[in-house]
Amino acid sequence: MTNTESKMNIKKGDVAEFQIEKYAFEGKGIAKVSKNELLGLTEENGNEKNYVVFVIGSYPGDTVNARLLKIKNSYAEALVMEILTPSSERVKAKCKFFGTCGGCKQQDLDYDVQAKYKQQQVEEIFNKLGGFSDFEIEPIIPSQNVFHYRNKMEFSFSEKRWLTKEEISKEGILDKDFSLGLHIPKIYDKVLDVDECFLQSEVSNKILNFTRDFFKKRNTSIYSTKTHTGYLRNLVIKQASLTNDLMVNLVTSEENDELVNEYCDELRKEIPHVTTVINNINKKFAAVAVGDYEKVIYGSGFIYDEIGKHKFRISANSFFQTNTLQAEKLYQTALDFAELKGNEIVYDLYSGAGTITIFISDKAKKVYAFEAVESAIADAKVNADLNNILNVKFFAADLYKSFLPIVDKYNIPKPDVMIIDPPRSGMHPTTVDDVIKLSPNKIVYVSCNPATQVRDIKLMVEAGYKLIKIRPVDMFPHTFHIENVALLIKG
Repeated sequence: MTNTESKMNIKKGDVAEFQIEKYAFEGKGIAKVSKNELLGLTEENGNEKNYVVFVIGSYPGDTVNARLLKIKNSYAEALVMEILTPSSERVKAKCKFFGTCGGCKQQDLDYDVQAKYKQQQVEEIFNKLGGFSDFEIEPIIPSQNVFHYRNKMEFSFSEKRWLTKEEISKEGILDKDFSLGLHIPKIYDKVLDVDECFLQSEVSNKILNFTRDFFKKRNTSIYSTKTHTGYLRNLVIKQASLTNDLMVNLVTSEENDELVNEYCDELRKEIPHVTTVINNINKKFAAVAVGDYEKVIYGSGFIYDEIGKHKFRISANSFFQTNTLQAEKLYQTALDFAELKGNEIVYDLYSGAGTITIFISDKAKKVYAFEAVESAIADAKVNADLNNILNVKFFAADLYKSFLPIVDKYNIPKPDVMIIDPPRSGMHPTTVDDVIKLSPNKIVYVSCNPATQVRDIKLMVEAGYKLIKIRPVDMFPHTFHIENVALLIKG
């Protein structure tokens, strides 16, 4: 702590009033104040104007009382305690669990405004963090559905129920030892008991509530991550957006065929829309909703959905874009940026279950897809066969060391265009080097984290590529997450 900071009149934990002027990354409002005024410093101790305070839970136009969480030399962080004057951009949150459940972060902000701020965030990341200026920024593609847009929801069972303030104030709360819902942010041993979620469909809520009632009536035990005993672990619901398929996946710590079969029979009577029921048995200590093996209780064990004109098979544990309708717009944006003529060799890195590979296949001469996860490659091959696509090949490749040995081993021709869709952490530097060595004419970089995307693009630009344009696509309304597509051309 500096001498200046030691003379503060205000300290961590104190509450102050702030007027919010701007929107920062991850939904923090920005207030700019005089540091002297905030900290009670005299003129001789410095006269720093425009000291920035990031205020969690605020939006531009708000006037709030906020508790200071951090006080640094160049900025402070605070948390809203009271909204004195609300922003005109605020709306009433639809969900009664908003503010407690962490699934939605900004459901109380008008959706058009959410999209506007997401566009601004991407622009600022490229301009300020990346230092880019001479490129085109196309307008964000907002989500077609603002609610009920998720095709997958994962709920957890817990013998420790998180009680809301309203529940704590009531007498006679019984079921403290049984909950089925969502984890509170940063709280791993308690679950908020949720009876309605607006991210997935109404039938999903019916399945959720039926499942809770069914097992509570039978006093079924819940798996404990401390004692590693108990039966129920997770409920995963997958619902196709463009077909009628609906999967219920019950994740348990062990087999109990009699109970699961009874659950399946009763579930189908209550909710006949269900097309397949699966029991994943997870014997691992880790709190993940993926089993060591699975048993198909009813139906095929799969559901099918569509992106564009292509059909995809989805298993209980396979990855599929969570917002199906937006996935088509995301992939179409990537395809538009690539401007394929039909004679190109295309590489698809981090190809997953082959969704992008298959989506672009009829516009390219040949598509070679590279993925590290073997099960995803198996899904991709099934999906290619399902769509009778013959001009794609899938390869297992280590995208953290180098995939060039695979290129050399199978004598794969060099790419004209490369499409890259890495995880949030972005590309490994070795993989960036591989891309640069292969020297495709065009690179289309699809990212769910513009900050790591910019980091990787800077390396490509340093190697001679030029950033041409970007376009954000909102896949997840009411969250801070944003997808972004970028086009680079070799200089």
